[in-house]
Amino acid sequence: MISTRHAPSTTPTTPTLGTPRRSLLRAALAGTAATAGVALTAPSAGAAGRPRAERPRPTTPDAALRELAEGNHRWRTFREQHPHETRTVREALVSGQHPFALVLGCIDSRVPPELAFDQGLGDLMTVRSAGQVLDEAVLGSVCYGALELDIPLILVLGHQSCGAVKAAVETEESGGHLPAHIQYLADEIRPVIDHSKEGAERVDSTVSAQVEAVRKRLAAEPDLAARVDKGTLAIVGARYELTTQLVHRIG
Repeated sequence: MISTRHAPSTTPTTPTLGTPRRSLLRAALAGTAATAGVALTAPSAGAAGRPRAERPRPTTPDAALRELAEGNHRWRTFREQHPHETRTVREALVSGQHPFALVLGCIDSRVPPELAFDQGLGDLMTVRSAGQVLDEAVLGSVCYGALELDIPLILVLGHQSCGAVKAAVETEESGGHLPAHIQYLADEIRPVIDHSKEGAERVDSTVSAQVEAVRKRLAAEPDLAARVDKGTLAIVGARYELTTQLVHRIG
């Protein structure tokens, strides 16, 4: 399942906000949302194991988050449905795509979003870079999904034991230098290193700090922020725990 540590709402409607941008961004941090609640919610009893129709797909932030929650629960409990792999779906996707969520994740081979959320062809747009580091190509890819394909959810997904974060922490501590372009990744992560922690705790805390930093940068993009203001887009930070396969919201 996806953690409900912040007791999120499960109301399926699009958020109606009094102070739109500030309220929805606060919801993305706190795990709750004003009025309707944009949150990663736990699946209802039986929902995670119940086969779902190939269409329609989620079209709101709430619905997209619930679908990811149910898919992660199936993955964690070994009840995968492997949806949207049929011949009909493959033929339909030739004419276009309508993914319901964009996942900006790490390149780590242990954290493939389609598996972690038990999704199929055309369901997720995935953008991956080591440590979720943003450059112009990554940012352009994220914006393409949200602005051109009207994807209602951007999920920034970090993970336990991130090698890029560990390299950044260790390089800063040792004063060393990484090979070739790998140093660029460490330099991008370095500003969020948590110096209040030591050892493995510093790496783990920095993983979450990097997710939140990337989430904030995306939320500050004017074109994305405009959609957040309208309630048609949510930008959410989360972590995947390798030990449990749980995806939970952070912030």
